[in-house]
Amino acid sequence: MATINIYNIYHYVVFILFSIIVLINSQICEKTSQYGECSTNSACGCFHMMGADDDTGVCGFLWPTCSRLVRCNSSDNSCLQPNTICVRHPQCEDYPLCYPTAMIDYKMCPPMKSKINLKWKQNAITVAGGNEQGQELNQLTSPAGIFIDKKKNIIIAARWNHRIVEWKYDAKEGQIIAGGNGHGNRLDQLSYPTDVIVDQQNHSITIADLGNSRVIQWLNQNQQILIHNIDCGGLAMDKYGFLYVSDLKRNEVRRWKMGEYNEGTIVAGGNGQGDQLNQFNHPGFIFVDDDQSVYVSDRDNDRVMKWRKDAKEGTIVAGGNGKGENLNQLFYPEGVIVDDLGQIYVADYMNHRIMRWCEGKEEGEIVVGGNGEGYQSNQLYRPTGLSFDDEGNLYVADQFNNRIQKFEIIL
Repeated sequence: MATINIYNIYHYVVFILFSIIVLINSQICEKTSQYGECSTNSACGCFHMMGADDDTGVCGFLWPTCSRLVRCNSSDNSCLQPNTICVRHPQCEDYPLCYPTAMIDYKMCPPMKSKINLKWKQNAITVAGGNEQGQELNQLTSPAGIFIDKKKNIIIAARWNHRIVEWKYDAKEGQIIAGGNGHGNRLDQLSYPTDVIVDQQNHSITIADLGNSRVIQWLNQNQQILIHNIDCGGLAMDKYGFLYVSDLKRNEVRRWKMGEYNEGTIVAGGNGQGDQLNQFNHPGFIFVDDDQSVYVSDRDNDRVMKWRKDAKEGTIVAGGNGKGENLNQLFYPEGVIVDDLGQIYVADYMNHRIMRWCEGKEEGEIVVGGNGEGYQSNQLYRPTGLSFDDEGNLYVADQFNNRIQKFEIIL
Protein backbone atom coordinates (compact mmCIF):
# COMPACT_ATOMS: atom_id res chain seq x y z
CA MET A 1 0.00 0.00 0.00
CA ALA A 2 2.84 2.36 0.86
CA THR A 3 4.37 1.75 -2.56
CA ILE A 4 1.10 2.70 -4.26
CA ASN A 5 0.87 5.93 -2.22
CA ILE A 6 4.44 6.89 -3.08
CA TYR A 7 3.76 6.10 -6.74
CA ASN A 8 0.62 8.24 -6.73
CA ILE A 9 2.32 11.14 -4.95
CA TYR A 10 5.25 10.99 -7.38
CA HIS A 11 2.94 11.18 -10.35
CA TYR A 12 0.99 13.99 -8.71
CA VAL A 13 4.16 16.01 -8.21
CA VAL A 14 5.24 15.38 -11.81
CA PHE A 15 1.79 16.49 -12.98
CA ILE A 16 1.97 19.67 -10.86
CA LEU A 17 5.46 20.50 -12.15
CA PHE A 18 4.38 19.89 -15.74
CA SER A 19 1.30 22.07 -15.23
CA ILE A 20 3.38 24.90 -13.83
CA ILE A 21 5.86 24.76 -16.69
CA VAL A 22 3.04 24.87 -19.23
CA LEU A 23 1.26 27.66 -17.35
CA ILE A 24 4.17 29.99 -16.66
CA ASN A 25 6.86 28.70 -18.99
CA SER A 26 10.16 30.31 -17.92
CA GLN A 27 9.13 31.11 -14.35
CA ILE A 28 10.70 28.00 -12.82
CA CYS A 29 13.76 29.00 -10.76
CA GLU A 30 16.46 26.38 -10.32
CA LYS A 31 19.50 26.33 -8.03
CA THR A 32 18.08 29.38 -6.29
CA SER A 33 17.73 29.91 -2.54
CA GLN A 34 14.34 30.45 -0.91
CA TYR A 35 13.29 34.03 -1.79
CA GLY A 36 16.42 34.31 -3.98
CA GLU A 37 16.58 36.70 -6.94
CA CYS A 38 14.86 35.27 -10.02
CA SER A 39 13.44 38.27 -11.86
CA THR A 40 14.30 41.70 -13.18
CA ASN A 41 11.61 42.88 -10.72
CA SER A 42 13.27 43.13 -7.29
CA ALA A 43 9.86 42.60 -5.64
CA CYS A 44 9.88 38.98 -6.84
CA GLY A 45 11.70 35.98 -5.39
CA CYS A 46 11.94 32.20 -5.63
CA PHE A 47 9.37 30.16 -3.69
CA HIS A 48 10.48 26.55 -3.25
CA MET A 49 7.84 24.03 -4.35
CA MET A 50 6.73 21.05 -2.31
CA GLY A 51 7.86 17.78 -3.83
CA ALA A 52 10.59 19.38 -5.94
CA ASP A 53 14.33 19.55 -5.36
CA ASP A 54 15.37 21.79 -2.49
CA ASP A 55 16.59 24.61 -4.72
CA THR A 56 13.79 24.48 -7.32
CA GLY A 57 10.73 26.68 -7.18
CA VAL A 58 8.56 29.27 -8.87
CA CYS A 59 9.35 32.93 -9.24
CA GLY A 60 6.62 35.04 -7.67
CA PHE A 61 5.68 38.26 -5.92
CA LEU A 62 7.29 38.34 -2.47
CA TRP A 63 4.64 40.21 -0.55
CA PRO A 64 1.22 38.53 -0.80
CA THR A 65 -1.15 39.01 2.14
CA CYS A 66 -0.34 36.04 4.38
CA SER A 67 -3.84 35.84 5.87
CA ARG A 68 -5.26 35.12 2.43
CA LEU A 69 -3.05 32.10 1.79
CA VAL A 70 -4.56 28.72 2.64
CA ARG A 71 -2.56 25.73 3.85
CA CYS A 72 -1.90 22.93 1.37
CA ASN A 73 -3.57 19.56 1.94
CA SER A 74 -1.38 17.91 4.58
CA SER A 75 -1.68 14.41 3.08
CA ASP A 76 -0.39 15.13 -0.42
CA ASN A 77 0.48 18.85 -0.56
CA SER A 78 -2.29 19.50 -3.04
CA CYS A 79 -4.35 22.68 -3.37
CA LEU A 80 -8.13 22.55 -3.72
CA GLN A 81 -8.36 26.19 -4.76
CA PRO A 82 -8.16 26.71 -8.52
CA ASN A 83 -5.07 28.44 -9.95
CA THR A 84 -2.87 27.88 -6.92
CA ILE A 85 0.30 25.89 -6.28
CA CYS A 86 1.75 24.47 -3.07
CA VAL A 87 4.94 26.28 -2.03
CA ARG A 88 7.07 26.93 1.02
CA HIS A 89 6.60 30.42 2.45
CA PRO A 90 8.18 30.43 5.94
CA GLN A 91 7.81 34.20 6.31
CA CYS A 92 4.06 33.59 6.45
CA GLU A 93 3.84 30.13 8.03
CA ASP A 94 5.90 27.02 8.66
CA TYR A 95 3.36 24.84 6.83
CA PRO A 96 3.22 24.75 3.00
CA LEU A 97 0.76 27.25 1.53
CA CYS A 98 -1.31 27.48 -1.64
CA TYR A 99 0.07 30.37 -3.65
CA PRO A 100 -1.96 32.04 -6.46
CA THR A 101 -0.47 31.48 -9.91
CA ALA A 102 -1.55 35.01 -10.88
CA MET A 103 1.39 36.21 -8.75
CA ILE A 104 3.92 34.16 -10.70
CA ASP A 105 2.97 35.58 -14.06
CA TYR A 106 5.93 36.55 -16.25
CA LYS A 107 4.49 40.04 -16.72
CA MET A 108 4.68 40.65 -12.97
CA CYS A 109 8.02 38.86 -12.56
CA PRO A 110 9.96 39.05 -15.85
CA PRO A 111 12.61 36.31 -15.93
CA MET A 112 16.26 37.16 -15.40
CA LYS A 113 17.25 35.86 -18.82
CA SER A 114 15.53 38.87 -20.38
CA LYS A 115 18.58 40.88 -19.28
CA ILE A 116 20.85 39.09 -21.74
CA ASN A 117 19.95 41.14 -24.81
CA LEU A 118 18.99 44.41 -23.19
CA LYS A 119 18.91 47.39 -25.51
CA TRP A 120 18.72 51.12 -24.92
CA LYS A 121 17.34 54.01 -26.91
CA GLN A 122 20.21 55.41 -28.92
CA ASN A 123 19.25 59.06 -28.38
CA ALA A 124 19.99 60.04 -24.81
CA ILE A 125 18.34 62.54 -22.47
CA THR A 126 20.64 65.04 -20.75
CA VAL A 127 19.84 64.76 -17.03
CA ALA A 128 22.66 66.90 -15.59
CA GLY A 129 24.84 69.64 -17.02
CA GLY A 130 24.88 70.18 -20.74
CA ASN A 131 25.19 73.94 -20.30
CA GLU A 132 28.85 74.19 -21.27
CA GLN A 133 31.60 74.07 -18.67
CA GLY A 134 31.54 76.43 -15.73
CA GLN A 135 31.03 76.90 -12.01
CA GLU A 136 27.29 77.61 -11.97
CA LEU A 137 24.99 75.07 -10.32
CA ASN A 138 23.51 74.10 -13.69
CA GLN A 139 26.99 73.39 -15.11
CA LEU A 140 29.52 70.58 -14.88
CA THR A 141 33.18 70.68 -15.82
CA SER A 142 34.69 67.32 -16.73
CA PRO A 143 32.40 64.93 -14.81
CA ALA A 144 34.00 61.61 -13.89
CA GLY A 145 32.56 58.99 -11.52
CA ILE A 146 28.80 58.92 -10.93
CA PHE A 147 26.48 57.21 -8.45
CA ILE A 148 22.71 56.74 -8.88
CA ASP A 149 20.70 56.30 -5.67
CA LYS A 150 17.36 54.54 -5.21
CA LYS A 151 15.46 57.77 -5.88
CA LYS A 152 17.31 58.24 -9.19
CA ASN A 153 19.26 61.18 -7.80
CA ILE A 154 22.64 61.49 -9.50
CA ILE A 155 25.78 62.10 -7.44
CA ILE A 156 28.64 63.34 -9.62
CA ALA A 157 32.37 63.78 -9.12
CA ALA A 158 32.74 67.09 -10.99
CA ARG A 159 36.47 66.78 -11.45
CA TRP A 160 37.46 70.23 -12.68
CA ASN A 161 34.90 71.92 -10.42
CA HIS A 162 36.63 70.32 -7.41
CA ARG A 163 33.30 69.34 -5.93
CA ILE A 164 30.69 66.61 -5.58
CA VAL A 165 27.28 67.60 -6.88
CA GLU A 166 23.88 65.98 -6.39
CA TRP A 167 21.25 66.41 -9.08
CA LYS A 168 17.82 65.49 -7.80
CA TYR A 169 15.57 63.55 -10.14
CA ASP A 170 14.33 65.91 -12.88
CA ALA A 171 16.18 68.89 -11.37
CA LYS A 172 17.45 71.74 -13.55
CA GLU A 173 20.53 72.34 -11.42
CA GLY A 174 22.63 70.51 -8.87
CA GLN A 175 23.45 71.02 -5.21
CA ILE A 176 27.00 70.97 -3.87
CA ILE A 177 27.26 68.24 -1.23
CA ALA A 178 31.06 68.10 -0.83
CA GLY A 179 33.87 70.46 -1.77
CA GLY A 180 32.93 73.58 -3.68
CA ASN A 181 35.23 75.69 -1.52
CA GLY A 182 37.88 76.26 -4.13
CA HIS A 183 40.72 74.03 -5.24
CA GLY A 184 42.88 73.08 -2.28
CA ASN A 185 43.94 70.59 0.36
CA ARG A 186 41.95 71.75 3.37
CA LEU A 187 39.50 69.22 4.79
CA ASP A 188 36.61 71.16 3.27
CA GLN A 189 38.27 71.29 -0.16
CA LEU A 190 38.78 68.82 -2.99
CA SER A 191 41.30 68.56 -5.80
CA TYR A 192 40.26 66.83 -9.01
CA PRO A 193 37.96 64.18 -7.48
CA THR A 194 37.64 61.15 -9.74
CA ASP A 195 35.00 58.94 -8.13
CA VAL A 196 32.32 58.88 -5.45
CA ILE A 197 30.20 56.31 -3.62
CA VAL A 198 27.33 56.97 -1.23
CA ASP A 199 26.16 54.95 1.76
CA GLN A 200 22.40 55.18 1.37
CA GLN A 201 21.80 54.26 5.01
CA ASN A 202 23.86 56.92 6.79
CA HIS A 203 24.23 59.21 3.73
CA SER A 204 28.02 59.40 4.05
CA ILE A 205 29.92 60.29 0.88
CA THR A 206 33.26 58.62 0.14
CA ILE A 207 35.41 60.46 -2.40
CA ALA A 208 38.54 59.62 -4.40
CA ASP A 209 40.28 62.98 -3.94
CA LEU A 210 43.01 62.32 -6.49
CA GLY A 211 44.74 65.70 -6.47
CA ASN A 212 45.20 65.46 -2.71
CA SER A 213 46.24 61.77 -2.81
CA ARG A 214 43.59 60.76 -0.30
CA VAL A 215 40.25 59.09 0.16
CA ILE A 216 38.02 61.34 2.22
CA GLN A 217 34.57 60.88 3.68
CA TRP A 218 31.97 63.59 4.16
CA LEU A 219 29.10 63.11 6.61
CA ASN A 220 26.81 66.00 7.55
CA GLN A 221 29.44 68.49 6.37
CA ASN A 222 32.06 66.89 8.62
CA GLN A 223 35.14 65.45 6.95
CA GLN A 224 37.42 62.54 7.78
CA ILE A 225 40.43 61.36 5.79
CA LEU A 226 40.11 57.59 5.53
CA ILE A 227 43.24 56.79 3.52
CA HIS A 228 46.36 58.94 3.08
CA ASN A 229 49.02 58.91 0.36
CA ILE A 230 47.12 57.08 -2.36
CA ASP A 231 46.75 58.09 -5.99
CA CYS A 232 43.13 57.01 -6.03
CA GLY A 233 41.48 56.47 -9.39
CA GLY A 234 38.37 54.46 -8.60
CA LEU A 235 36.26 53.34 -5.65
CA ALA A 236 33.96 50.39 -5.02
CA MET A 237 32.23 48.82 -2.04
CA ASP A 238 31.17 45.18 -1.83
CA LYS A 239 28.06 43.77 -0.17
CA TYR A 240 30.02 43.12 3.04
CA GLY A 241 31.00 46.77 3.42
CA PHE A 242 34.66 46.45 2.37
CA LEU A 243 36.07 49.48 0.55
CA TYR A 244 38.20 48.96 -2.59
CA VAL A 245 40.47 51.65 -4.06
CA SER A 246 42.65 51.59 -7.17
CA ASP A 247 46.06 53.24 -7.00
CA LEU A 248 47.13 54.75 -10.34
CA LYS A 249 50.83 54.95 -9.55
CA ARG A 250 51.33 51.79 -7.50
CA ASN A 251 49.34 49.90 -10.13
CA GLU A 252 47.26 47.98 -7.62
CA VAL A 253 43.88 47.70 -5.96
CA ARG A 254 43.62 47.46 -2.19
CA ARG A 255 40.75 46.54 0.10
CA TRP A 256 39.94 47.99 3.51
CA LYS A 257 37.47 46.94 6.15
CA MET A 258 35.27 49.92 6.93
CA GLY A 259 36.51 51.63 10.08
CA GLU A 260 39.95 49.96 9.95
CA TYR A 261 42.08 52.10 7.65
CA ASN A 262 45.56 50.66 8.03
CA GLU A 263 47.68 49.51 5.08
CA GLY A 264 44.83 47.57 3.54
CA THR A 265 45.13 44.32 1.57
CA ILE A 266 46.28 44.08 -2.03
CA VAL A 267 43.57 42.24 -3.99
CA ALA A 268 44.76 42.96 -7.55
CA GLY A 269 48.08 43.99 -9.07
CA GLY A 270 50.88 45.19 -6.82
CA ASN A 271 53.57 43.73 -9.09
CA GLY A 272 54.76 46.93 -10.70
CA GLN A 273 53.76 48.57 -13.95
CA GLY A 274 53.43 46.28 -16.93
CA ASP A 275 51.16 44.27 -19.18
CA GLN A 276 51.49 40.83 -17.63
CA LEU A 277 48.37 39.20 -16.17
CA ASN A 278 49.51 40.09 -12.64
CA GLN A 279 50.22 43.74 -13.53
CA PHE A 280 48.45 46.99 -14.39
CA ASN A 281 49.35 50.15 -16.21
CA HIS A 282 47.23 52.97 -14.75
CA PRO A 283 44.27 51.13 -13.15
CA GLY A 284 41.28 53.46 -12.86
CA PHE A 285 37.61 52.65 -12.36
CA ILE A 286 36.75 49.41 -10.56
CA PHE A 287 33.73 47.21 -9.85
CA VAL A 288 33.29 44.42 -7.28
CA ASP A 289 30.70 41.67 -7.74
CA ASP A 290 28.90 39.55 -5.15
CA ASP A 291 31.73 36.97 -5.21
CA GLN A 292 34.25 39.72 -4.39
CA SER A 293 35.82 39.44 -7.83
CA VAL A 294 37.36 42.79 -8.78
CA TYR A 295 37.00 44.21 -12.30
CA VAL A 296 39.59 46.85 -13.17
CA SER A 297 39.83 49.25 -16.11
CA ASP A 298 43.51 48.82 -16.94
CA ARG A 299 43.60 52.03 -18.95
CA ASP A 300 47.02 52.17 -20.57
CA ASN A 301 46.90 48.45 -21.36
CA ASP A 302 43.56 49.02 -23.13
CA ARG A 303 41.84 46.17 -21.33
CA VAL A 304 39.56 45.26 -18.44
CA MET A 305 40.91 42.70 -15.99
CA LYS A 306 39.00 40.42 -13.64
CA TRP A 307 40.69 39.28 -10.44
CA ARG A 308 38.82 36.60 -8.56
CA LYS A 309 39.01 36.62 -4.78
CA ASP A 310 42.48 35.57 -3.57
CA ALA A 311 43.79 35.22 -7.14
CA LYS A 312 47.48 35.78 -7.93
CA GLU A 313 46.77 37.12 -11.40
CA GLY A 314 43.83 38.39 -13.41
CA THR A 315 42.13 37.38 -16.62
CA ILE A 316 41.39 39.67 -19.56
CA VAL A 317 37.61 40.02 -19.93
CA ALA A 318 37.49 42.93 -22.40
CA GLY A 319 39.99 44.35 -24.87
CA GLY A 320 43.63 43.39 -24.55
CA ASN A 321 44.25 43.56 -28.29
CA GLY A 322 45.99 46.90 -28.45
CA LYS A 323 44.54 50.34 -29.00
CA GLY A 324 41.91 50.53 -31.71
CA GLU A 325 38.27 50.78 -32.64
CA ASN A 326 37.60 47.19 -33.70
CA LEU A 327 35.05 45.24 -31.66
CA ASN A 328 37.84 43.25 -29.99
CA GLN A 329 39.66 46.41 -28.93
CA LEU A 330 39.39 49.26 -26.43
CA PHE A 331 41.14 52.62 -26.41
CA TYR A 332 41.69 53.88 -22.86
CA PRO A 333 38.82 52.15 -21.01
CA GLU A 334 37.34 54.15 -18.14
CA GLY A 335 34.10 53.34 -16.26
CA VAL A 336 33.26 49.66 -15.76
CA ILE A 337 30.15 48.00 -14.32
CA VAL A 338 29.00 44.39 -14.37
CA ASP A 339 25.39 43.20 -14.35
CA ASP A 340 24.10 40.17 -12.44
CA LEU A 341 24.64 37.93 -15.47
CA GLY A 342 28.32 38.84 -15.54
CA GLN A 343 28.05 41.04 -18.62
CA ILE A 344 30.69 43.77 -18.53
CA TYR A 345 29.93 47.34 -19.60
CA VAL A 346 32.91 49.57 -20.40
CA ALA A 347 33.23 53.26 -21.20
CA ASP A 348 35.54 53.14 -24.22
CA TYR A 349 36.96 56.62 -23.70
CA MET A 350 38.78 57.45 -26.93
CA ASN A 351 36.29 55.56 -29.11
CA HIS A 352 33.39 57.58 -27.67
CA ARG A 353 31.22 54.53 -27.06
CA ILE A 354 29.93 52.16 -24.39
CA MET A 355 30.75 48.50 -24.99
CA ARG A 356 29.27 45.31 -23.58
CA TRP A 357 31.44 42.23 -23.25
CA CYS A 358 30.57 38.71 -22.14
CA GLU A 359 33.39 36.96 -20.31
CA GLY A 360 35.11 34.48 -22.63
CA LYS A 361 33.99 36.21 -25.83
CA GLU A 362 36.60 37.54 -28.24
CA GLU A 363 34.58 40.63 -29.18
CA GLY A 364 32.31 43.11 -27.50
CA GLU A 365 29.32 44.96 -28.88
CA ILE A 366 28.46 48.65 -28.95
CA VAL A 367 25.43 49.42 -26.79
CA VAL A 368 25.36 53.23 -27.11
CA GLY A 369 27.52 55.83 -28.80
CA GLY A 370 30.04 54.80 -31.40
CA ASN A 371 28.94 57.57 -33.76
CA GLY A 372 32.12 59.59 -33.52
CA GLU A 373 32.86 62.33 -31.03
CA GLY A 374 30.17 64.97 -30.88
CA TYR A 375 27.43 66.73 -28.96
CA GLN A 376 24.35 65.16 -30.57
CA SER A 377 22.05 63.01 -28.44
CA ASN A 378 23.39 59.83 -30.06
CA GLN A 379 27.02 60.85 -29.58
CA LEU A 380 29.51 60.88 -26.72
CA TYR A 381 32.78 62.76 -26.30
CA ARG A 382 35.18 60.81 -24.09
CA PRO A 383 32.81 59.00 -21.69
CA THR A 384 34.03 58.17 -18.19
CA GLY A 385 31.72 57.07 -15.35
CA LEU A 386 28.89 54.57 -15.81
CA SER A 387 25.92 53.57 -13.70
CA PHE A 388 22.50 51.90 -13.91
CA ASP A 389 19.36 52.83 -12.02
CA ASP A 390 16.98 50.21 -10.62
CA GLU A 391 14.99 50.15 -13.87
CA GLY A 392 18.05 49.39 -15.99
CA ASN A 393 18.44 52.84 -17.55
CA LEU A 394 22.09 53.53 -18.40
CA TYR A 395 23.79 56.74 -17.24
CA VAL A 396 27.05 57.98 -18.77
CA ALA A 397 29.35 60.78 -17.65
CA ASP A 398 29.99 62.43 -21.03
CA GLN A 399 33.17 64.14 -19.92
CA PHE A 400 34.13 66.54 -22.70
CA ASN A 401 30.47 67.47 -23.29
CA ASN A 402 30.22 68.34 -19.59
CA ARG A 403 26.97 66.47 -19.11
CA ILE A 404 25.39 63.28 -17.80
CA GLN A 405 23.45 61.31 -20.42
CA LYS A 406 20.60 58.92 -19.64
CA PHE A 407 19.95 56.17 -22.17
CA GLU A 408 16.51 54.74 -21.50
CA ILE A 409 16.08 50.98 -21.53
CA ILE A 410 13.85 49.49 -24.23
CA LEU A 411 11.38 47.19 -22.50
